[in-house]
Amino acid sequence: MRNIIMSILLAVPVTAWAQSARINIDIPQSLAEKATETVEVTLDGPMLRLASKFLSADEEEKDIRELVRKIDGIYVRSYEFDAEGAYDRSIADRIRTQLGPEWKRIVTVQSRMRENVGVYTLPRGDTIAGLVVISAEPRELTIVNIVGPIDLDRLAALEGQFGIPRVTKHE
Repeated sequence: MRNIIMSILLAVPVTAWAQSARINIDIPQSLAEKATETVEVTLDGPMLRLASKFLSADEEEKDIRELVRKIDGIYVRSYEFDAEGAYDRSIADRIRTQLGPEWKRIVTVQSRMRENVGVYTLPRGDTIAGLVVISAEPRELTIVNIVGPIDLDRLAALEGQFGIPRVTKHE
């Protein structure tokens, strides 16, 4: 029996022991059908690097290309609605349940009347292996999942690129 257990353990990839930075953000089609505007971005590593080739050669976009070169994927789902309460806000809770104990919440914004935002990172030693942003507003739901080594200091450069919404105010 012990040999069987050891064989099974050796057959399981090491990555199965550590939580993946990619989460399932597949939202029911019925939600997209209710939305007045839908943004769905699914860029795995190779597609992301191909898309980054279309960035210009200026300094800011050079930094974006450098950052994206290391990322394994960017996944965005964003839905905007005509009226408040047009979507089931428990969808955000279902996304959060995928974030195991290794994920660390680094930002929380809570409001009964406006937006509720959570930003979560998946630390791996001195690096960040993944990022999840869940923004549930009365008329909008946005989920962003970035997979791969992330430099938080340079992450703001991705705002407005590849379907990632802007979260900081620009004067």
